[in-house]
Amino acid sequence: MGRTIAEKILQSHCAEKDLKKGALIKARVDFAFANDITGPLAIEVFNQVGASKVFNRDKITFVPDHFTPNKDIKSAQQAKMIKEFSQSQDLTYYFEIGQAGIEHALLPERGLALPGQFIVGADSHTPTSGALGALAVGVGSTDLGVVLALGEIWIRVPETIKFIYQGKLNKWVGGKDLILYTISQIGVNGANYKVMEFSGEVIRQLSIDHRFTMCNMATEAGAKSGIIEPDEITFTYLRSHTDKTFFPSLQSDPDAEYEQIMEIEVANIEPQVAFPHLPENCKPISEVGEIKIDQVVIGSCTNGRLEDLRLAATILKEHKVNSKVRVIIIPATQEVYREALEEGLIKIFIEAGAVVSPPTCGPCLGGHMGVLAKGERAISTTNRNFVGRMGHPESEVYLASPAVAAASAVTGKISSPEEVILT
Repeated sequence: MGRTIAEKILQSHCAEKDLKKGALIKARVDFAFANDITGPLAIEVFNQVGASKVFNRDKITFVPDHFTPNKDIKSAQQAKMIKEFSQSQDLTYYFEIGQAGIEHALLPERGLALPGQFIVGADSHTPTSGALGALAVGVGSTDLGVVLALGEIWIRVPETIKFIYQGKLNKWVGGKDLILYTISQIGVNGANYKVMEFSGEVIRQLSIDHRFTMCNMATEAGAKSGIIEPDEITFTYLRSHTDKTFFPSLQSDPDAEYEQIMEIEVANIEPQVAFPHLPENCKPISEVGEIKIDQVVIGSCTNGRLEDLRLAATILKEHKVNSKVRVIIIPATQEVYREALEEGLIKIFIEAGAVVSPPTCGPCLGGHMGVLAKGERAISTTNRNFVGRMGHPESEVYLASPAVAAASAVTGKISSPEEVILT
């Protein structure tokens, strides 16, 4: 029996000669990371186990991105702790906010996530790097603290669900819509501790930014990871983000055993909107109805990349933000910010009436830079819309693509891009 891409990666990172689904194995870690919220606890665990040196200074990074720029004294202390630890361990990679951005966008951008790697991060959206053909899993801070010391982790070999997307995408439909639709079909528990392998002709034609979005939100279906087989689109991206010249072309075997294979015809998928308070509560844009909004957020580790900002700018150009709405646009990294500035996207956003934030997770977790008051509604390109996720427990968050979010910013209600731009 053949193996899936995820199983091949785990097999190459453990001592077991015959990997079995469901088996508990000890796997070697290629790269590990944490942020300013999860990092301090991981450092405490590292100290508690009696470690003095990290397992490899070249394979670890800490990224201050959640409450940075520091929003208060407590967040400043957390950021200080991970910075001082990075300096004391002489880590090769530490990204201060002027060089950084949101961790899940930053690592691929800096060439620190590569095909065939086994990556662990103390953040639930670590699977983002699966878009490059890595097996990337989110872990708790306690696990991460031990990984810092030993460079390995116990993991149960997960089953894989294969999703095959066929057909032709409709106008304005992209990776965010595909993953929201998929989650609506299987539910937020539909892939618990499974790997979601995204494949098919539609995926092979998707840009790398759309692939990042899909793998990022595998977490919202309960998945251990999301992954896409690397291809020429992957390698083209990697060649411009790393000086490495060879990348393994890993693929699942034709006779690999899947727990389930799900085929999805995309021709009938419209832009999707996830209603409160779960990502599975999706409706096509044609069925949304009249829902007025108070805030729009375009950014995050899900949709804060350059292609996302270009899409938003396409909608907002020569339009104005509705006077009853505030719009916050957050480039995912400093490099994305710089490129958006050079392309004139930032000018478009400002002239439309939006505010542009420095790279941060900020409002996605209800931290800062866009917290909602009681009774307010937001449409956001982020990944979660749980109760109180973006602020007051009696606020509401709707999830959508940058195109839908930008159109909604103009109309003041959740809207299709076609209401703003004639196609």
